[in-house]
Amino acid sequence: MLVRQLYDEDLAHACYLVGCPGVRQCAVIDPPRDIDRVLELAGQHGLKITAVIETHIHADFLSGARDLATKTGATVFVSSLGGADWQSEWASAMDHQLLADGDTIDVGGVVLVAVHSPGHTPEHLSYLVIDRASGVDEPMAIISGDFVFVGDLGRPDLLESAVGVKGSAEASAKVLVESAKRFLQLPDFVQVWPAHGAGSACGKALGAVPQSTVGYEKRFSPLLQDLAKATGEAGERAFVAHVLEGQPEPPAYYARMKAWNRDGVPPLGGKLPHPRTLRAEDIGRAFNDDVTVVDTRPWAEFSAAHLPGSIWTTMGINLTLSAGSYVEPEETIWLVCPASQRERIIRNLVRIGLDRIEGWIDPEELTACRDFGVKFESIQDEDPAVLKSLLAHTPAPQTVVLDVRKASEFSAGAIPGAINVAHTRLLPRLSELESSIPEDKVVHVHCLGGTRSAMACAFLKREGFDVRNVTGGFKAWRACGGEVVGEAGAATAGTHVFGASCASA
Repeated sequence: MLVRQLYDEDLAHACYLVGCPGVRQCAVIDPPRDIDRVLELAGQHGLKITAVIETHIHADFLSGARDLATKTGATVFVSSLGGADWQSEWASAMDHQLLADGDTIDVGGVVLVAVHSPGHTPEHLSYLVIDRASGVDEPMAIISGDFVFVGDLGRPDLLESAVGVKGSAEASAKVLVESAKRFLQLPDFVQVWPAHGAGSACGKALGAVPQSTVGYEKRFSPLLQDLAKATGEAGERAFVAHVLEGQPEPPAYYARMKAWNRDGVPPLGGKLPHPRTLRAEDIGRAFNDDVTVVDTRPWAEFSAAHLPGSIWTTMGINLTLSAGSYVEPEETIWLVCPASQRERIIRNLVRIGLDRIEGWIDPEELTACRDFGVKFESIQDEDPAVLKSLLAHTPAPQTVVLDVRKASEFSAGAIPGAINVAHTRLLPRLSELESSIPEDKVVHVHCLGGTRSAMACAFLKREGFDVRNVTGGFKAWRACGGEVVGEAGAATAGTHVFGASCASA
């Protein structure tokens, strides 16, 4: 048996290639949309991809299963469970097999056994990996998808919080109890190969270690420890409350990813977008309000001068979180980034369905744009000590404090009177902001350290708000002696989340 993990650091996503060198065949589980990397990996080992397998309908990235099966002629294997709303509709047009609990997939001498493991999603399947070619009848590993992570379990609230299926979070958490109990019955030596690592929003405390074992998770996963100790209905209720507590707000684009992965991801055909290189004269001639610029220069450079309406982000997970949350698939995208980052950014954008990447600008080219009539915008940073002085002003200052941290961070301590909307939820809640913040108010935006707020400021400026980025964020606010309310989860009348008190956020 041959096993390889194809790990994407930026999305914290793991795809698995499980093969049998004896018959030169392999299966691919949870492939990314940019399938060229998967094809290259299989080719390096002389393996033909004969099976393309999904653990579930993903929400955080677009699956490459459809493209990969089309390219290779492989059979698609997807879940038949979870009800009519959670079937992979796209697979019906492919050579496919629907799987139920206990069904097997043979790849030469390797056998994958489907295990229904609902909770994160209703249709979720994990796969036990058995190397029968070596004369073994017990599983070496479980490919756990978004069911079991290192140190965590897949969050059961996404159908409600991301997709809008009201009332499903608690019901899913109760189902997760049964799936987790079944996991606890597996032998301790079975390895755990999850679909995500630290940085993913599919759980709240994912470890950075790429794999684990059932025995290790039994002993050290906080949720599994709680479940093992739980007795009776009261114990299970406590587990349900624990697994739902403090889950981060899902990015706005998760609902779109879920729908596309269910109904059919637009095909890439294994090819990435190739944006044309834009010179200063091209920018002056072609730039207009219909172009969305994604700019990855250092914040100091961006805030001093950027093309109007630009979105700012850093590399890594922030790129997909910000671009996915602030940019729609139909928008035309120009990139401002060094040439060394270009392909990495393109791959990340297509993984979340932002394909219309039509232009690329080298940062050095921006300086010449003024000669062609291009006007720049800027965003002002604000020292937290200045904000402290403004908030102490009488009568009421002409400013609003917007906290773009997670609700769990906000409820643990906040600036008095602050509004809280997570930075990945600004777009769907834009109308609330527009109706709640008077046009003559300056919006001081902060997060914990200054990165999320900077991304939020760029988006909000694009939407017409007068914004300031609070330098150093909440950490700097504390350091300068700023007042903090709501610590330890205490409710405070002056501090609020839209539609909820601090205590219930």
